[in-house]
Amino acid sequence: MKNIDSYSHVRGESLFVDDLITRQDTLYGLVFDAPVAHGIIKHIDYSEAENIEGVIKIFTYKDILGENQIGGIIPDEPLWAENEIHFWGQPIAFIVATSEAIAKKARKLIRIEIEKLPAITTAKEAKAKNSFINAPRSFHLGDTDNAFAHCDFIIEGETFSNGQEHLYLETQGCYAVPMENGNIKITSSTQGPTSVQKITARVLGVPMHKIEVDVIRLGGGFGGKEDQATPWAVMAAVAVQHLKKPVKFVLNRHDDLRMTGKRHPYESTFKIGLTKDLKITAFEAEFLQNSGAAADLSPAIAERTLFHATNSYYIPNVKTTVLSCKTNLPPNTAFRGFGGPQGMFVIESAIAKAAHIIGVEKERIQEANLLDENDTFSYGQIATQVEAKNTWRTAALNFKLEKIENEVRDFNAQNTQFKKGVSVMPITFGISFTNTPMNNARALVHIYQDGSVGVSTGAVEMGQSVNTKMLQVAYKTLGIHPSKVKLETTNTTRVANTSPTAASSTADLNGKAVLKACETLISRLSEVAANMLNAKASEVNFKNDAVFINNKKSPITWEDVIAQAMLDRVALTENAHYATPVIHFDKTKEKGHPFAYHVYGTAITTTTVNCLTGTYEIDSVKIIHDFGKSMNLGIDTGQVEGALIQGIGWMTMEEISYNKEGKLLSNALSTYKVPDIFSVPKTVEIAPLETKGNDMAILKSKAVGEPPLMYGIGAYFAIQNAVKAFNPNYEPKFHAPFTPEKVLMGLYE
Repeated sequence: MKNIDSYSHVRGESLFVDDLITRQDTLYGLVFDAPVAHGIIKHIDYSEAENIEGVIKIFTYKDILGENQIGGIIPDEPLWAENEIHFWGQPIAFIVATSEAIAKKARKLIRIEIEKLPAITTAKEAKAKNSFINAPRSFHLGDTDNAFAHCDFIIEGETFSNGQEHLYLETQGCYAVPMENGNIKITSSTQGPTSVQKITARVLGVPMHKIEVDVIRLGGGFGGKEDQATPWAVMAAVAVQHLKKPVKFVLNRHDDLRMTGKRHPYESTFKIGLTKDLKITAFEAEFLQNSGAAADLSPAIAERTLFHATNSYYIPNVKTTVLSCKTNLPPNTAFRGFGGPQGMFVIESAIAKAAHIIGVEKERIQEANLLDENDTFSYGQIATQVEAKNTWRTAALNFKLEKIENEVRDFNAQNTQFKKGVSVMPITFGISFTNTPMNNARALVHIYQDGSVGVSTGAVEMGQSVNTKMLQVAYKTLGIHPSKVKLETTNTTRVANTSPTAASSTADLNGKAVLKACETLISRLSEVAANMLNAKASEVNFKNDAVFINNKKSPITWEDVIAQAMLDRVALTENAHYATPVIHFDKTKEKGHPFAYHVYGTAITTTTVNCLTGTYEIDSVKIIHDFGKSMNLGIDTGQVEGALIQGIGWMTMEEISYNKEGKLLSNALSTYKVPDIFSVPKTVEIAPLETKGNDMAILKSKAVGEPPLMYGIGAYFAIQNAVKAFNPNYEPKFHAPFTPEKVLMGLYE
């Protein structure tokens, strides 16, 4: 089945927040934000701005009737700054006017006096000044001290991986409308409707049932709308609470870039120990996470870094520590992979440096240490249904890895200006929210009198085609034509207390809930049909809009059964709840079984570097991916392609840049480069791994949103290998992204 939104997307008919028809009395919001990264507010003069015709009111923290606090995991982030400014772009006030143009004019007239304070912009600075978001976290397995004493090779080093801008096509936005009796309806571009509802209620000082949040779809999220869609909706709601009029607020691109957090930059150190047979027996790493000025989701992201610090390898002795460092940057946040990519880059860098010093191919160390059945992860979970070696060997065989490596060697021997590099990148990624209580979902399914069906879930459609998969689950389980099923918007009054659409778990959690609801309805309808046909309910099944008895088509249709069910007063609505079984994690011991299952894969990347200019091309990326039993291979393959390109962008060209004062310099698409059609791989081949699938995945179809992003890490090491082929004196550095400027310096250092 194709993405059910494709038709309306291509025709420009799909609705987003900015497409909603607004009421005639709608007002428009705009944020006045901090022009420094750290300081004390001495005085603000709003008088000129307030006197402009069309400015209705300028809201500040003084207008909040509840609590000036939007922090989720840790309550450390005010909606609007009070006395102290903590990052450049921090919201201070909210201008509401009759038009956005008037609000922009007013913003320029606000006068602010600030006593500037020193700004911390890097994680190393924060560590030196003992500036942290929370206490450090560590995972331990075995005894690294003892293991290092028996290693033949011990290698130490450091890495840096930069942030990444989400650059969703649809910027942050919302439309808040007053309803009866003090209720407010917010249409929000958010991955977390319940978070918006909960935080809005907190700030407004009202119960959650007063706030209805509706999400039609998002024009991209990538994690950037998990927590960071919330403040804009809350600001609009505060204005509605006071003014009793609708307020629309959609950020322009420059405001969005300046005021929102990115993927976390990491500054990390490692120590890796190997034996002569290239077995990694010990690994230690310290990850310095640049969290920004407030916690946001940093503690959870830091935790997932630890979960994925050893990637696809079994290492018997591990000690990893992560420190969430508080800096004067916008609070960094969720981004596809959620800390996993940052952790994987460090172990891959450690192996690359070990291979360079020992004098062997990196692939030899990688392959010698791949996970096997019943190996133990550093967090205590036993690996089962392991496909790490299977994907590696299948990729090597199907894509003829040895031939590729020989061709690269031959090319490099015959060419001076151009050099090729090849790398292999295995991935192992756990599927579940690492915060166990979040692993639950609900679905509300209505069958209407004419036999058509409405399905509501907590899943947010943001381009990943989750609605298509929910529709597939519903129509296949009910045995009806897909045209009979409608996916409703995601709404907190229909499906409440939802986890955000994140962690690659949305299809599994919500799909399992839809499955349960539909199976319950079919059980009821089977009784109705059995009575109609003088048969047993166990003999009934529904298929192709008809009723079958012992797999023989009967004379009655789906619609006939629904009509009879109405006469019999049988419930045609079901609200189902699903909670992932088995998973658990004890944070006091840092041990448990946090993941329902793991996704595996292997990518072979080939690049060509122009050794005169430092520019490069990604020649090909060839992937064997563990889809399980994909329920929609077209959609899933598209997800792998998109994630791969996003990962390549993070590793090669997307350079977030702040100056020492905390001002964003990469504040436009002229200064922040993302992959375009000329920078994507010339060839991408993706083949599914033959596998039985996993029962914990919806219809055995494994999650596919985040894991493939890590394939992009392979591009970094393929480029590095090309640089090494040109410059025998090159000492590998692990500073991502590997921009052409850095490549050029490496070629001629």
